[in-house]
Amino acid sequence: MTVAAKKAYGQHFLVDRNILRVVGRLADLTAEDVVLEVGPGLGVLTGYLADRVRLVHAVEVDRSLEPGLRDALGEPANVRLRFEDAVGLDVSTLDPEPNKLVSNLPYNVATPIVVETLEHAASLQRWCVMVQREVADRLFAPPRKKAYGAVSVLVQLAAERVGHHQVPRTVFRPRPRVESALVAFVRRGDSSMLTEARPVVEAAFAHRRKTLANSVALAGLASRDEAEAALAALGLPPGARAEELVPEQFVELAGALR
Repeated sequence: MTVAAKKAYGQHFLVDRNILRVVGRLADLTAEDVVLEVGPGLGVLTGYLADRVRLVHAVEVDRSLEPGLRDALGEPANVRLRFEDAVGLDVSTLDPEPNKLVSNLPYNVATPIVVETLEHAASLQRWCVMVQREVADRLFAPPRKKAYGAVSVLVQLAAERVGHHQVPRTVFRPRPRVESALVAFVRRGDSSMLTEARPVVEAAFAHRRKTLANSVALAGLASRDEAEAALAALGLPPGARAEELVPEQFVELAGALR
């Protein structure tokens, strides 16, 4: 059965099984794992996971893929297919709750899926996701680098990278125009720092050419004078820009602004 990828869903189906061994290694799969897979597509990764873990929750937004998925997978007792938009999915409603997210993430939802699950899916402890290489680089970019932005800060406040592997375009159908990468990371602590800092982080990077104080003022979180006073309390100059701060300084700034 031939299935056409839908551009609206950012679909690039995983078809080369050779990359699965790398996924398994970076995901550190065990027989006790309960895995959340977003965007199972043709079921190539789903079947691999089902053979190695306790249970797979496979969440797919594209209902037209259901016949092909069921044909490819058969009726394994440890795969639960859900057809809904994973963006906004309440992971706590999955029973049992997953401890890992392992996915070839659709390009157009990769960043929100990562950030939202870090902040709101407390049961998840490890991620192994296939994303555009640009996104993979952005997740753990250091301060003062071009790729460093709001998502870098938010992810690094909650997670630590434990693996990275470049992925050739040939493993997908259709072949994407961009390079991809597998990135693995684990939760460090709870998500409280991410939640506390998120409004300030998103405001700070909304206007990269402006000073951080001006960006915060434009977002209505504080006046420019208040923002500059908060920066001064942290030993930072009034003209500091968002890309100059390390992630933890945004948590301190959020506290000072309160």
